[in-house]
Amino acid sequence: MTNKQKKERNRILLAAFFFVLLSVAEHAGFLPVVFENRWLKLLLYLIPYLIVGLDVVKGAFRGILNKDPFDEAFLMTLATFGAFAVAEDSEAVAVMLFYSIGELFQDVAVGKSRRSIKALMEIAPEYANLLQPDGSAKTVDPSELQVGDVILIKAGEKIPVDGLVLEGSSMLDTKAITGESVPRSIKEGEQIISGCINGEGLLRVRVEKAYEDSTVARVLEMVENASEKKSRTENFITRFARYYTPIVVISALVLAVLPPILTGTGFLTWIQRACTFLVISCPCALVISVPLSFFGGIGAASRQGVLVKGSNYLEALGEMETLVSDKTGTLTKGTFRVTEVLPQEGVDRALLLETAALAESFSDHPIAGSIREAYGKQLESGLVSDTKNVSGQGVIAMAEGHRLLAGNGKLMEASGISYTPCDQPGTVVYVARDQEFLGALVISDEIKPEAKEAIRELKQAGVRRTVMLTGDRKEAAEAVCRELGMDQVFSGLLPADKVTKVEELLSQKETKKGRLAFVGDGINDAPVLSRADIGIAMGSLGSDAAIEAADVVIMDDDLLRLPAVIRIARKTLGIARQNIVFALFVKVLVLILGALGLANMWAAVFADVGVSVICIINSMRMLRVK
Repeated sequence: MTNKQKKERNRILLAAFFFVLLSVAEHAGFLPVVFENRWLKLLLYLIPYLIVGLDVVKGAFRGILNKDPFDEAFLMTLATFGAFAVAEDSEAVAVMLFYSIGELFQDVAVGKSRRSIKALMEIAPEYANLLQPDGSAKTVDPSELQVGDVILIKAGEKIPVDGLVLEGSSMLDTKAITGESVPRSIKEGEQIISGCINGEGLLRVRVEKAYEDSTVARVLEMVENASEKKSRTENFITRFARYYTPIVVISALVLAVLPPILTGTGFLTWIQRACTFLVISCPCALVISVPLSFFGGIGAASRQGVLVKGSNYLEALGEMETLVSDKTGTLTKGTFRVTEVLPQEGVDRALLLETAALAESFSDHPIAGSIREAYGKQLESGLVSDTKNVSGQGVIAMAEGHRLLAGNGKLMEASGISYTPCDQPGTVVYVARDQEFLGALVISDEIKPEAKEAIRELKQAGVRRTVMLTGDRKEAAEAVCRELGMDQVFSGLLPADKVTKVEELLSQKETKKGRLAFVGDGINDAPVLSRADIGIAMGSLGSDAAIEAADVVIMDDDLLRLPAVIRIARKTLGIARQNIVFALFVKVLVLILGALGLANMWAAVFADVGVSVICIINSMRMLRVK
């Protein structure tokens, strides 16, 4: 508990002590002279009332002065003043006492939900060790660092900004950023992200991004802004409370005045019923518990290494029925390797690989790199000359008087070389020397080990349709689609084509409320991420543009996080709806009973405070989601 909460608890305990003391004395017949005097009795009961309810009364009058009176404080003050007016002093104190207990419970619950993501807010580094020209290290604020600066990170220190490791190796604690408890190794030449903790050793790191552009700053900004983007359910509750409160105040006034005029019965009975009506009608069960459910859901997702930028996106995830995914870097690793070497009959395998590696020796394309890696020997690049890149076809080069060709079928056809087509899945590179066809290499992008299980779990979580969009050729795309068990694939697409295809899929949604999500990682995915109902980006390896455009960010690129956060979203929606149905049912029932005189002030206290506490306990289940 905070100091403020402890003070409130102490006020409640003191007021409860006086209230019990007065109730026992009154019902036991002690001091009859005092309790039979209306004004003395009122003054005695005002002591515990003001101890616990003074702030509520002040709040009600502040609302009246600010011309915004219709809130819970106004309802409680009006109801308890009415109870005092009809000499129900003990009921007035009881209502304010239990209302304050409920408010304290709500405050503690909200505090717990905020602490569920507080660890995430503590990832912000407090300082950085900037390396000086004389070799010493100066402690500076991370915001003072500039791109190109060199910093030292000691064991146990937080990584202040994103950078490149120039020297040293270590094991990083990435739990605060990715949710992954297993340490990740880092060594010279590798990228390092801010917010992680250096487990061991000394690292010398070159700053690659300013603090405001680094991972940790973006994470904090996303979390801080998340509460501003309300879900449709939360907006409904806000609008509901805005109209509901004045309606019930007017209804209570009508209940207090109209029946006694029409029936000729006493005013006191109907004023008491009107006060009971006001206590019952207090909407705090909905106003507190529904946002608390969503806040708990966002906290639960953050502990899974998934940042949801607002409860509106969490709600959309809970209603998701179609998942559309990019292929390279999302479903696959984005790292190419030679999976098949297919020499022509009579051609040596080593000759085929060497010819392809020489032809690609000056190319920085990932496919060229995978061919050189497959060759595995040191290339004498001085042997290669007159390298020519043929757009959309491949490479032509000269080496030791031989004309080397490596590319697709179009290159072979344009050069008049007869070749044997290869229909295996993957990228096919045909290789020729002079006019002789030597064979083909098949290069494949490795599927992520968790991708197949993630697709299966997504379907178990309620996703009805999974679709893959890729710029890769048809055979390679269909092979990946089959292996992963996805429902549909569209290949050979440019970035603009992906947007068009997503718009087509949006028009084909099975249900009106069903949502379509797109998950991608590249800069070319940013337009599609913005167009989908929910844009999901890979945060660890994903581009800045994709992360900015996305509504949800998977911080460690693990696809298995996605079905986990969908289950969290669906559970959040379920709990919010349970609270709405339960609270409205109980309130309507007790409101009717109160208007008929069948529910007293204690039933009203249950309908308000009791229902609020039950709904809050239900919402707090989100804080324990594994």
